[in-house]
Amino acid sequence: MTTVGAVCNAIEAFAPTSLAESWDNVGLLVGSESWSADRVLLTIDLTESVLEEALAQRVGLVIAYHPLIFTPLRRLTDSPGKERIALGAARAGIAVYCPHTALDACVGGVNDWLTEGLGTGDVRALKPLESLPASEECKVVTFCPVDAVDRLRRALSTVGAGKIGNYELCSFEIHGEGTYLGNEASNPLIGRRGVLERIREVRLEMVCPSSALGLAVATLRQFHPYEAPPIEIYQLRARPERAVGLGRRVMLDRPTAIHDLVARTKAHLGISAVVLAHARHTPTEIRLVAVCAGSGGSLVDTAIAQGAELFLTGEMGHHDVLKAQERGCTVILAGHTNTERGFLPRLVSRLAPSFEGVEFILAATDREPLRVV
Repeated sequence: MTTVGAVCNAIEAFAPTSLAESWDNVGLLVGSESWSADRVLLTIDLTESVLEEALAQRVGLVIAYHPLIFTPLRRLTDSPGKERIALGAARAGIAVYCPHTALDACVGGVNDWLTEGLGTGDVRALKPLESLPASEECKVVTFCPVDAVDRLRRALSTVGAGKIGNYELCSFEIHGEGTYLGNEASNPLIGRRGVLERIREVRLEMVCPSSALGLAVATLRQFHPYEAPPIEIYQLRARPERAVGLGRRVMLDRPTAIHDLVARTKAHLGISAVVLAHARHTPTEIRLVAVCAGSGGSLVDTAIAQGAELFLTGEMGHHDVLKAQERGCTVILAGHTNTERGFLPRLVSRLAPSFEGVEFILAATDREPLRVV
């Protein structure tokens, strides 16, 4: 039997929930990891009609891209809407997993898929995720005699310093000359009080978790040979990851006319029409495109600041569209879920090879709610 937890773990292997936006609600929202998941239904939105389909298909897990529970539910009743859907799924023993912005941000996720319809080019995150391993949150620096370096390095490593990825005892040394002048109350290890001493020293640097910083400082004081050991602490900043994060920035290999990009977008998404807001100062041929699946209004300023000539997204507020136009960026709106739904078959192809005997089904009743008439 394949469990819900096994399928969830497979998704999180390439789209970890840690990549999701802080405002989002992702992961397993209904059910237990121990439940059976021999049939899995994939949908963008878990609506009442999709739940009926899940019940008819006797599935054990629904992977719903958009969170079923986004704002807190105050009650679980049979009232129409999210409450009744969540209650119905739980009552039927159907688990619900929602990846949302974690699947947007990851490498090979929704946004990367959306860029494929534009043509080849250099693709990177429009707003890169910034991350820092817990073991590298700080840097501890000290200065010591050459013969004390190995002892201090090993002592610091015992409290968690010097760990980078799969490596331990990581450090950096710089050799130089240090000076000190002790007063009458001092007791220098080398030299005499009241005399300016010069000594060959080593600057020793090691990364350290914030949680271990107190122990690291205490360890330095315990094992350092100096009466007053020099200790410097630096807080390290999170590092942007080029390929992971919000939206995508595409520098096309070849400048392309807007009407060609519109045609490519419609073909890629399998739709017959998009909404176009043409900016007067947009060049005839586009080289730099910003992309955001779903709703892209929050990234307008970021896209324009990075020189985007075209912004492809699902939907955007009226004033954000005007802002883009006024600043020379043409906008293509393709429909919120149109920019997401086509990724579901890609997700199936990613999961299915790992689960022999599990049937993955695309919801037939899940569709873009808005129609051009």
